[in-house]
Amino acid sequence: MILEQIIQAVRECGEMILQADRTQAAAEIKDGQSNNLVTKYDRAVQEALRDKLLEIAPQAHFVGEEEDVHESIARGDAFVVDPIDGTTNFVKDYKCSAISVAMTHDGTQEIGVVYNPYLDEMFYAQRGKGAFCNGKPIHVSEKPLQQGLTLFGSASYYKELVDDSFRLLRLCFDRSMDIRRSGSAAIDLCTIAAGRAELYFELRLQPWDYAAGSLIVREAGGSVTRVEGGEIDLTKACSVLATGTGADPSFLRV
Repeated sequence: MILEQIIQAVRECGEMILQADRTQAAAEIKDGQSNNLVTKYDRAVQEALRDKLLEIAPQAHFVGEEEDVHESIARGDAFVVDPIDGTTNFVKDYKCSAISVAMTHDGTQEIGVVYNPYLDEMFYAQRGKGAFCNGKPIHVSEKPLQQGLTLFGSASYYKELVDDSFRLLRLCFDRSMDIRRSGSAAIDLCTIAAGRAELYFELRLQPWDYAAGSLIVREAGGSVTRVEGGEIDLTKACSVLATGTGADPSFLRV
């Protein structure tokens, strides 16, 4: 029941993105970095999600991107939310952005919902119950990377990670059919979950970027770890590597 309520809340907020007045989508600089953007719609969607989600589960903590608080994820129930994952895409009217909502309990992901309103694709998963897109089960690809696609992210405001990101990307380029970059970690993770690509990596993501999508990948039969190995940590930023069952990412750790 709670999953269906979250899906409905996310779908309603997706309409806010679709109905956004492009003339009012001016971006503000976030954290003093000219390529790290936030708009009034990020804040408006987050506030709407807060109201709707806390009505569903009043006891839960609310951890949103526009608040930058991680500690609450580790205790009790929490919603981990990115109101518009892919803000730069949204600002540029590139139509590749998503709402990402995870519900956790004591730091463990219980529910993940990612909605791409432009394609009307609703991805969701509940721990131990599989992953779905628009009501149909989804599964990761079984193909080796040589027969597949590599997805990657590279936030340009993390200047210290640029060289390593593109070094790893070259390794992937030499071992896969082609590469893609969407500008939305949540969408990329769901692309892996749906079997549309075989490997995704990014060297630094925040919990709200990957909390929902990583659960969806795992429930679709895939693997999600840090790029360097080890488990992802929902209480802090970390690297993320997601693969289907046929892709061997060991070359990234050499």
